[in-house]
Amino acid sequence: MSHLTLALDIGGTKIAAGLVDADGTLLTSTQEPTPRGDDPEAVWTVTEHLIAATTAGHDVGGAGIACAGPVHLPTGTVSPINLTAWREFPIRDRVAGVLPGLPVRLGGDGVCMALGEHWRGAGQGAAFVLGLVVSTGIGGGLVLDGAPYVGRTGNAGHVGHVVVDTAGPQCTCGGRGCAEAIASGPHLVQWARENGWDATPAATAKELAAAAAAGDPVAVRAFRRGATAVAAMIASVGAVCDLDLAVIGGGVAKAGPVLFDPLREAITHYAGLDFIAGLQVVPAQLGGDAGLVGAAALLRGS
Repeated sequence: MSHLTLALDIGGTKIAAGLVDADGTLLTSTQEPTPRGDDPEAVWTVTEHLIAATTAGHDVGGAGIACAGPVHLPTGTVSPINLTAWREFPIRDRVAGVLPGLPVRLGGDGVCMALGEHWRGAGQGAAFVLGLVVSTGIGGGLVLDGAPYVGRTGNAGHVGHVVVDTAGPQCTCGGRGCAEAIASGPHLVQWARENGWDATPAATAKELAAAAAAGDPVAVRAFRRGATAVAAMIASVGAVCDLDLAVIGGGVAKAGPVLFDPLREAITHYAGLDFIAGLQVVPAQLGGDAGLVGAAALLRGS
């Protein structure tokens, strides 16, 4: 079998493809914007083009697919919340049709991020890892005893929907008080505006982080509030899964100490059990490449 794996990372904003070698090194990658609209074939056409362009002149031994969820592993279909054109789209079979005879594996983008960081990033050497992406939403994935844990349908690790405040704000999932409804980028900005942050209408979490770093009191409070929610969620998942490490990536995580300092302080108040008292929280190392590396990791041992 070839030592090269085709890796795909499919989301609502972009579709990326790359080649990953047997050591987990991303050798090449390219991406295109995800088509807008309700035509599922338009999205597939871009995906198919990226597959052809990436594999041209290369012998690959299989393909791994990271896709925004929900996913349904038993059927190989996906229905991403942020990619409305695909509902029960048979992505695994479509990719297998382009690469006949080769193994094709599908995983949610959260678990692929966790796998990528576990294999080649900040999670190396840890056996029980939670990978988090804190951005427009909050996604996640679990590596337990060194292996991905995907659950019954493939959606284990949706930690953004752990309830951290039963009286908290409404979440897009239909629940209330989810970590995502408090700590995702848009919700950080919304809370800050509602509490007096004076910023342009186009300001995002990036500008909010800069304001917090400069000492703006409302921005500081917004990040502390979000960090506390994330800390409570990590401690809860840590208690259930007996974790030793949480790796956080995504746009909001790029805020650096503005997020991580209050988060690490807050987690000491929630991780009270002896077996999770040493739970470490670290920033991700692979950035946007984690999904591709993790998608390739789905085929390790195949």
